[in-house]
Amino acid sequence: MDNRGRRASLAIFRIDLSMSSAAFTTSSRGAAALLLLREAGVAAWLRAAPSAHRRWLQGSGFKGRPGELALLPGDEPPMALFVFADDGSSTDLWRLASLPLRLPEGAWRADGLSAEAANRLALAWGIGAYQFTRYRKAERAPAVLAWPRNADRAAVQRAVDASALARDLINTPAQDLGPAALARAALQMARRHKMRSRVIVGDALLKGGYGLIHAVGRAADDAPRLIDLTWGEAHHPKVTVIGKGVCFDSGGLDIKTADGMRLMKKDMGGAAHALALAQMIVQSKLPVRLRVLVPAVENAIAGNAFRPLDVITSKKGLTVEIGNTDAEGRLILADALDEACREKPALLIDMATLTGAARVALGPELPALFVNDDRLAAELLVASEREADPMWRMPLWQPYRTRLKSSVADLNNVADGPMAGAVNAALFLQEFVAAGVPWIHLDLFGWNPWAAPGRPAGAQAQCLRALYALIAARFSSPAKRQRR
Repeated sequence: MDNRGRRASLAIFRIDLSMSSAAFTTSSRGAAALLLLREAGVAAWLRAAPSAHRRWLQGSGFKGRPGELALLPGDEPPMALFVFADDGSSTDLWRLASLPLRLPEGAWRADGLSAEAANRLALAWGIGAYQFTRYRKAERAPAVLAWPRNADRAAVQRAVDASALARDLINTPAQDLGPAALARAALQMARRHKMRSRVIVGDALLKGGYGLIHAVGRAADDAPRLIDLTWGEAHHPKVTVIGKGVCFDSGGLDIKTADGMRLMKKDMGGAAHALALAQMIVQSKLPVRLRVLVPAVENAIAGNAFRPLDVITSKKGLTVEIGNTDAEGRLILADALDEACREKPALLIDMATLTGAARVALGPELPALFVNDDRLAAELLVASEREADPMWRMPLWQPYRTRLKSSVADLNNVADGPMAGAVNAALFLQEFVAAGVPWIHLDLFGWNPWAAPGRPAGAQAQCLRALYALIAARFSSPAKRQRR
């Protein structure tokens, strides 16, 4: 291994153990007042407000529309007024998430909130206070929220910390987060939460039958590997989460354009989400036997890179003809899916930044959801709406399966032509899911391409709250479900 590879293998990703602490304070003493007004209640509030406040708001052009923020004069400490729609939507959540960087620095408090409103504000605040500061200092500190009285602090912190973990991992460039460093981050989390772990590295993958993972990652100095974490009691229902860990994707010999390659540090976004979801599950001690599988690779170019029309044998034994080396994510997931299915889990989830086709169809904010069980899909979509964590179901349209045929192998990793790319990728993955295993596949983006309220440009966590809610509802005891 040359010096470049040695540096990559020694890189360590450091996880902040108190990610949400900067967003909250336990004391409301001296905190400024934040008044949250429903859009429908603005007129009544204005009628009862002091005349000085009414004149100030009228003079400043205040319309009482959702997302408007007004700082009111004459109070010490100051007072702010924020209007929200109270429709439970993700749009309203992100409006609330904008507050930590819109309000002046210092502590703020919001009194008289219901438990639901307190949790929603705290969740939005914690997510909105996130800043990625590994390589530069923040321009300003976020405003701090005094914990609302009725908030479930443990639940909020779990969600906020999981979001921050996923975003930190995705935001970190490949120079500091190659396959070895991603494995170290996963093992660090595993040690902290007393998870069992093993990592299969390099040519040992071939001995274990993981031919697809090895083929995709073998050209990189930083060797490919399969990260395998487990937690929980053996007699509990098995929940397995898989995350695509392509730490950088050049496209391989079917090389990407410069524009196509620019964001490929985020191609391990599925792995980041898998680790973040696992952290939520372990922290809340859900009664499941959790397994996390992360195939971690760099799709690089070298003399030993896998080639178009190579035929590679998968862990399942199916042979795969390589129609395109830039369709590598589905290859590494295929080996992980087969490994997972050998245990017949009660629920199998994979998350991946898999196809540009899903983004063309749904854009960056809506992950594409594929599910092989209608009841499971319905439960997840209910959780998605309740948690303001959106996704959109897409079809596993079986007539398209014939487009993955190969004349020399069991199947091809791509279909001819550009149409239905996300569906074709999901159908390829389904070939490696055992019959009878409930399976969720999420083709997500994990990135904000443009800045929006509460969402700066950069990494974004998606689907975590909805997936956690689904798992908690399916596998918690009746008493725990009632408390939740």
